[in-house]
Amino acid sequence: MAVDYRKEGRIAIFTLNRPEVLNAINAELSQELNKAMIDFRDDPDLWIGIITGAGDRAFSAGADIRGFRPGPREAEEAAERVRADQIWKPFIAAIHGYCLGGGLELALTCDLRIAAENARFGLPEIRVGVIPAGGGMSRLPRFIPRAKAAEILLMGQQIDAQEAYRIGLVNKVVPLDQLMPTARQWADIMCQAGPLQVRAVKETMLRGYNMPLEESLRLEREISNRLRTSDDYMEGVRAFIEKRKPNWKGR
Repeated sequence: MAVDYRKEGRIAIFTLNRPEVLNAINAELSQELNKAMIDFRDDPDLWIGIITGAGDRAFSAGADIRGFRPGPREAEEAAERVRADQIWKPFIAAIHGYCLGGGLELALTCDLRIAAENARFGLPEIRVGVIPAGGGMSRLPRFIPRAKAAEILLMGQQIDAQEAYRIGLVNKVVPLDQLMPTARQWADIMCQAGPLQVRAVKETMLRGYNMPLEESLRLEREISNRLRTSDDYMEGVRAFIEKRKPNWKGR
């Protein structure tokens, strides 16, 4: 099993499970992660996802280079492919050890990134004759200053957890033994909010990012109006008036 996919209440935990090769991403892992992502997306009882790596040495050291072949890349399978940033439910990346290449590209699709003190980040593909074409070149300059993105991309060098925090690549740095407890705590905090509202915020942020301001504001109004017809909207109002915790249904 290349991905250990577990459900804990409202939280889904995706563990990349190839610790003997630093959780390197091969076809099997990619397919299993995709299948789990689809299940998470379509399960109404799951609200938040956490992605991490097995063992204590790596979140993921990137693509399994043993599977590389010369020549053009074969066409992707016809099966549906999904990423964390194509699902409106939030994802937290709980990162420890090496987070390189495709591992960093996976983490970049998540909404929140928590790093253990031993985490190291990089996109070293150019050093082995390839490029980070799994989203690294497109996403990294959107999340951190362009000059720092260029440094990481063009030099293929690694940065540590504190530097990643300083430049805004990760949200928080914690001791290794606090990594998953912190990720679960953050997931629990989001579970206290209305699940439809949390997803609406993510959708609006991602869809509105490259829109002109007026268009993005229009999107906000459209999504807000959509939510006002939901059961959870009325439950939130009633709970506030009655001074109690809301009982969210996700509908």
